[in-house]
Amino acid sequence: MSGSVLIVDDSLTVQMDLAEAFEMAGEVPVLAGSIAEARAALSARDVRLVVLDILLPDGDGIELMSEIRKAPSMCETPILLLSSEADVKDRVRGLKRGADDYVGKPYETAYVVARARELLRARHQVRDPERPVVLVVDDSPTYREVLRAALEEAGYAVVTAASGEEGLRIAAADPPAAILVDSVMPGIDGAAVIRKVRLDAALRGTPCVLLTASEDGGAELRALDAGADIFVRKDEHVTVVLARLAAILRNAGLARTGTATLLGPKRILAVDDSPTYLHELAAILSGEGYDVILARSGEEALDLLSIQPVDCILLDVIMPGLDGRETCQRIKASPTARDIPLILLTAMADQDAMIAGLGIGADDFISKSGEVAVLKARVRAQLRRKQFEDEHRRIRDDLLRSELRASEERAARAVAETKAALVEELKRKNDELEAFSYSVSHDLRAPLRAIDGFSQALLEDCADQLSDGGRRYLQRVRAATRRMGELIEDLLELSRVSRVELRREDVNVSDLARSVADDLQRKEPGRTVEVTIAPDVVVRADRRLLTVVLENLMGNAWKFTSKTARAHVRLERVEIASGDPAFAVRDDGAGFNMAHAARMFAPFQRLHSEAEFPGTGIGLATVRRIAERHGGRVWAEGVPGQGASIYVAVPDGGSRHGADGA
Repeated sequence: MSGSVLIVDDSLTVQMDLAEAFEMAGEVPVLAGSIAEARAALSARDVRLVVLDILLPDGDGIELMSEIRKAPSMCETPILLLSSEADVKDRVRGLKRGADDYVGKPYETAYVVARARELLRARHQVRDPERPVVLVVDDSPTYREVLRAALEEAGYAVVTAASGEEGLRIAAADPPAAILVDSVMPGIDGAAVIRKVRLDAALRGTPCVLLTASEDGGAELRALDAGADIFVRKDEHVTVVLARLAAILRNAGLARTGTATLLGPKRILAVDDSPTYLHELAAILSGEGYDVILARSGEEALDLLSIQPVDCILLDVIMPGLDGRETCQRIKASPTARDIPLILLTAMADQDAMIAGLGIGADDFISKSGEVAVLKARVRAQLRRKQFEDEHRRIRDDLLRSELRASEERAARAVAETKAALVEELKRKNDELEAFSYSVSHDLRAPLRAIDGFSQALLEDCADQLSDGGRRYLQRVRAATRRMGELIEDLLELSRVSRVELRREDVNVSDLARSVADDLQRKEPGRTVEVTIAPDVVVRADRRLLTVVLENLMGNAWKFTSKTARAHVRLERVEIASGDPAFAVRDDGAGFNMAHAARMFAPFQRLHSEAEFPGTGIGLATVRRIAERHGGRVWAEGVPGQGASIYVAVPDGGSRHGADGA
């Protein structure tokens, strides 16, 4: 634990009182009686928390707080204002200017320390899960130190307390992983400590070990009846304590609840237009360890609640201006304050007044003439009820979140299963469609050949009997049948590449490209196309299918450069981010608009008119199907009138689509 607690107050009594209390809590107090001394301490020391009075001999404490907030190294340091300025407007001013908390004078020392520890825990503390914190409560300094040394050597972080009261305050401010408590102590004994822990929703899951030096045979039964998890005699060796502690921590398995403890510092807002009655309430409740905020009107109460939460509200019914009933209704209508327990106070003790008060949202109704003990008990009951409601709300929210997660998981599973079923059904339909298209295409070839053959025979054998129009019709029939034949052949090729078994081997793409280019050149002997092929472009693929890829890509390049004066076609090696082998076929022909690049690999898609560049629209779809069967991909780039580049990536490994070897 690094850093000091800076206490800035011009009262020497306050300085000494708080210094002793913080020292007992394990902190290092640094004292300052003025703003100048505080500035000197802040510049010389690492300060982890500031307790600051507002009225100081050389200036305003809130101005000093503003300085601290502006310093980059101190802007996150918790600041607790401690002041005799008791008006709500002073408290609101301090909190709005940057204070983390505000405690009025006269104060309860234990309350100030507890609030300071809560601020430190919220702002600074990050626990080491490998060093669980164990609280040792024992009035014997010798035995405390024996346990501390043994526990620290065993890897625990240790906090000690010399009394049951101090132990409960420490547990409330910073809940430990386990509590070791002596059974016999002055004040609150060990059994009472454990009972209070078990009654507190925020602490009741904390494992408790009751230690005793008594030889009484019934001591263990009384310890377990009080709620202790285990009972250990002090005359046993300390290794027994360590072993029993390790066992209960191993089996505890209880996460922190996140619920505020009843044993922690509580803040009560008392609202009454009578200063006399307000101070009576303050005296009664401060003696119970509460920090009491005094408000003299409903307006002041609402201002305070807008800036600082409280744990319970005591509200007079009859007040000038905004009376208690209207104030109660406004509080209960506020999303941030409606869950705060609210007790109406009134001089009227009749039943009708009580029913009316509860009807407007109050949680309880107390007569001002009632006994002090009843008032204290009612406040404790409301705090306890609030804790139980918070715990119930937390559990309900956890259950709702768990159910929501479970529902999301069920929905995700259902979607995945539906998607898998749809994929399987789509695959089946595609297989059926491919088989059908293959069969139909195959069966169509024979009648198309017959049509083409008879048309040719008519043109040759009956030429002198045909009119010019008849010859033109027959020529168009032959052209249409040839066009249909090309389409059928391309569909058959697309079907074959989807069904043929893959046989991967190292294929020299450069050699295949030269062979394809030579064939294309032979088919158009009168045309000159400059061909550039990068050497030794090698991929691991099916040679037959890769030949189909190059025939389509280079055939397209040949076709789309037919109107280019000096056509140039290139095969290049390409480096891509995934590191997979890749190549590109580029040309300087017609090109295309990139807005249409996404659809150019679908069947029957054309980016140019058929009259200008005839084709079936199946070639690039075939290229994509072959690439996907190899687990690869294709993509394109182009500029209208400046050419196109078609890229093919073929991973060395298996198919991402599960088709390799199918």
